[in-house]
Amino acid sequence: MSAISIGVVGGGASAVCLIDALVMAKGGPGSLTVFEPSPNLWRGRAYQVDSEIIKVNATPDDMSVRAGDPHHFIRWLGARERMLGESYGLDPFSGARFAPRTVYGEYLEQTAYAGLAELRRQGWRVDLVGDSVTSARRTEDQVVVSTGRGMTSSFDYVVLCVGGDGPKDVYGLAGSPGFIADPYPVSQNLRTIGAAERVAVIGSGLTAVDIVLSLAAQGHRGPISLVSRRGVLPGVRQREAHFELRHLTQERMRALARSRREISVQEFTAIVHRELHDAGVDLAALHTELASLDGESPADRLRRQFAAVNASDLGLRILQRAVPEIGPDVWPVLGEQDRAEVLRLHYRTIMSLCCPMPPSSAAVLLGLIDEGRLDIRSGLDSASPGSGGGLTLSLLDGTVLRTDRVINAVSASEGRIPQGAAPLVDTLVGGRAASLHPHGGLHVLRATSQLTTDGTSDPRLYGLGTIAAGSLFFTFGVQSLVDRGVDIVDAILEHAAARTASHTAESLLPA
Repeated sequence: MSAISIGVVGGGASAVCLIDALVMAKGGPGSLTVFEPSPNLWRGRAYQVDSEIIKVNATPDDMSVRAGDPHHFIRWLGARERMLGESYGLDPFSGARFAPRTVYGEYLEQTAYAGLAELRRQGWRVDLVGDSVTSARRTEDQVVVSTGRGMTSSFDYVVLCVGGDGPKDVYGLAGSPGFIADPYPVSQNLRTIGAAERVAVIGSGLTAVDIVLSLAAQGHRGPISLVSRRGVLPGVRQREAHFELRHLTQERMRALARSRREISVQEFTAIVHRELHDAGVDLAALHTELASLDGESPADRLRRQFAAVNASDLGLRILQRAVPEIGPDVWPVLGEQDRAEVLRLHYRTIMSLCCPMPPSSAAVLLGLIDEGRLDIRSGLDSASPGSGGGLTLSLLDGTVLRTDRVINAVSASEGRIPQGAAPLVDTLVGGRAASLHPHGGLHVLRATSQLTTDGTSDPRLYGLGTIAAGSLFFTFGVQSLVDRGVDIVDAILEHAAARTASHTAESLLPA
């Protein structure tokens, strides 16, 4: 196979997964160029240097960037602890480990640089460019990209690893005194908040939980309100339990995808029920859990889920494993109407239960609730600067909250094109090299993550991570990034080998 050139747009966690897959494939030689303008190379926004109070919300075996090696991160973490003499204790309520996100970012950095060194050893040329890619166009056999500073490069293959976006300023509070548009890094952006100030957090997801934990750790004593439209907190992760999926397996879902047969939500639900039935799950209790989101106060739900950390029933655990593993395979074979209905009616429930917080985080929140220092409110209608200073939040029930500080924790829509990548995406769409998905992001082919336009996939352009959110489901988990990274590397090397074979055959033809 002749040497190939690969351009990677973005240098966060998804790029690390891609690089590791390329290392393990040993498909060189070639050249690899990574474009990343931010100072958070390899870490991305999620794992930048920050307070160790902020934890990864998944256990180490779900955070390995090495395909087929779930203990890769665990081994790295153990070696780090032995070298530094530090130890990150187990969660006292579940027995699981939840590493600080800044430490996980260090793992990403070291894995990336080790991978690049190995690629060089395998004969690859590696370049890192600290600039943003602002445009791209297809030629007959390559992709030509241009950066903000005017650099132009041509590649055989380009992978978009542009990551997600920052918080969304839903109520237009940017520039208002007392408004914090982005809480991260919390070690910098929250440290100016006075210990007795009244704080309102817009949002109630994992970012909001991070904010509360950080304020509590820095000695904040004033009242904190989590205010959102629905008041839905993340679920609470239960103690790990061993089980094997029988029906909701990647092999079965990928077989469905290969059959190109559209299935209904009802058919998929029947498969889920068989899985749960065979595991002896209390289906009535699980149904109640799924239906309780809007009928139970957030504090009561949090307290009940915290009390169930050691419950023996496997229902939630099965869903929490299956959704990230099979979501990208199931999603493309559902009908368009079913997908729209899932997003409209069930997305928040799925994310709440399948992206749970560690039990120790729930314990801190419950302690603050019991002390009267934290409340969780739904029905947020509007937010504006207060007439006498501070900020004012209005709820649908007529309640008005007057606060000294408002912290934005509204996650941008998963499928929204990141603001920094919008110029690049505009040129791809304008040149008919990519197409926008109605549910967000770009159209990609499930099996390879190749960008598609009018149903035709492009073997030279790929999307990894949230850029593919409309086409695939649950694109942001590390294990999803790992699986898709392997798919992309396999597709690139297969296409390159086929091109080499074709050129070789042509050269052997008589003149």
